[in-house]
Parts: sequence; structure tokens; C-alpha cells
Amino acid sequence: MSKITDLLNWRYAAKKLQADKVVPQEKLEHILEAIRLSASSSGLQPYQVLVVTDAELKAKIRPVAWNQSQITDSSHLLVFAAWDNYTPERINSMFDLVNEQRGFKNEGWEAYRQKLLNWYPQRPAQENFEHAARQAYIGLGSALLAAAEQGVDATPMEGFEPEKVDQILNLAELGLKSVLLLPLGYREVEGDWLVNLKKVRRSKADFIIER
Repeated sequence: MSKITDLLNWRYAAKKLQADKVVPQEKLEHILEAIRLSASSSGLQPYQVLVVTDAELKAKIRPVAWNQSQITDSSHLLVFAAWDNYTPERINSMFDLVNEQRGFKNEGWEAYRQKLLNWYPQRPAQENFEHAARQAYIGLGSALLAAAEQGVDATPMEGFEPEKVDQILNLAELGLKSVLLLPLGYREVEGDWLVNLKKVRRSKADFIIER
């Protein structure tokens, strides 16, 4: 079995974390870098990740996240927040960054810039937000694998009230909306009903369709 599948078999959505155990900074940086390097549509990276360590902020978030204890027991709470809309400024900033970093302009790349400028900003803001939110899920996948590689538990959460989290973190000021929560920490074996249960997934025959 490959290392990747070993890691995926090891990880699970921990239901209880050790509140007094802190994820080392170098491990956190590894996870964040994996998210930053993730694929995204047109390379726009239309979301950001907030790293919440402030105990008071986590305590405010917990009641609007189904009172899940991992929120406050986590070493770091990652909040994936997507752009609330695709604007010309946001699109241009990413294309300009590519040109700056690569040191040249490409005719095909500039034509693609114009295609996106003529397309995304004309769509409804909600449609653009939903598209951006889907990109955040790609980053989540990278985060889960990177965390497992570092021996860190990560519990992805959609069970929260996004509008209230947005208010707590003042995300509207940044043009962002929360999409996912990802508490990071170390599993607390005592009291976690899921820790010793067999990982169950559909069989390959039932899951993979070949044509």
C-alpha cells in the first residue's frame, strides 16, 4: 500500500481533540503551504484561509458551529473563506502577479484574461461565490492530506452558520464569505466514539465506474 493510502487510512474526522496540545508552527506552515499550492480554476485562488488561535474568537464561533468541541479544543482553527464575487480588480491582480513572477507577457494568456473579464464579472455575485467556494474544497483536500502527513488531526466541518461566522470574523470587510471550518489538533482517544471504529468506504466495484 502506498504512503498516500496509508495516510488516508490513518486520518479520520476526530470528534475530540486534546485541548492542551499545540500543533508546532513548522507543521502548521506545511499544511498552509499545501493549501496555497493547491489547484484552482484559472489559477485565481479565489479564497483565503484565516488561522484562528484566539480563544475568545473560537469561543464565539463554537455556539454557531453546532457547539462542536473541536472548535475550542483545536490548536488552530482554519477558516476557508471564498471571494464574495469575481471582480475585474481581483482577476487582474492574479494575472498581473503571474506576469510579474514569470517576467513576461504571453499573448494567449492575455487573451484568456480578457475572456474571464468578459465572463465572470457579468455573472450574478452568488453564482461567482458558489464557484469560488468550490475551489476552497480543492484546498481542503490538500489540507487533509498534508495534515495527515504531519501526524496532525483535521476535522472538516460544514456544520456551522456561515453568516454568523462572517460577522464574528468581519469577513464582509474583506469581501469574503466563510465556506469551511477545519480544526487542527491531536485526537483525544478517551471520549472519542469514532477513534477505534473501522473506516468504511464503498467498495471499488461499487464506487468506480469504467466505460
